[in-house]
Amino acid sequence: MLKVKLIKSRIAVKPGLVKTLDSLGLRKIRQEKTHEDTPVIRGMIYKVRHLVEVTES
Repeated sequence: MLKVKLIKSRIAVKPGLVKTLDSLGLRKIRQEKTHEDTPVIRGMIYKVRHLVEVTES
């Protein structure tokens, strides 16, 4: 399982990245969501890696 936390603002981020954050369930700063470790989730995290913090749980 991966714990994903939004650490930077979504303001002034390209619309495609905002949709990726929505798919991950991250809407507010410091909000955390837990996801299974799948290639799809890893790809989404890689796309927004400069906005999130990831820990294994």
